[in-house]
Amino acid sequence: MTTTTLNVKGMTCNHCVQAVEGALTELSGVERALVDLKANSVAVEFDESVVTVGQMTDAIEDQGYDVEA
Repeated sequence: MTTTTLNVKGMTCNHCVQAVEGALTELSGVERALVDLKANSVAVEFDESVVTVGQMTDAIEDQGYDVEA
């Protein structure tokens, strides 16, 4: 398993947390996703042989949030 932190703009409330965590955990290969609203980030534990950071970024952006490089 690999862990990465993605910087996400636009998250402001518990609904945002649920949307981002839900979108990520639905992806095959994502073990865990934990949003930190104060830091505007999400820590993701994933299997890099199954899912890519690009796929995770797309899943977050599909929910209406921006992922910073």
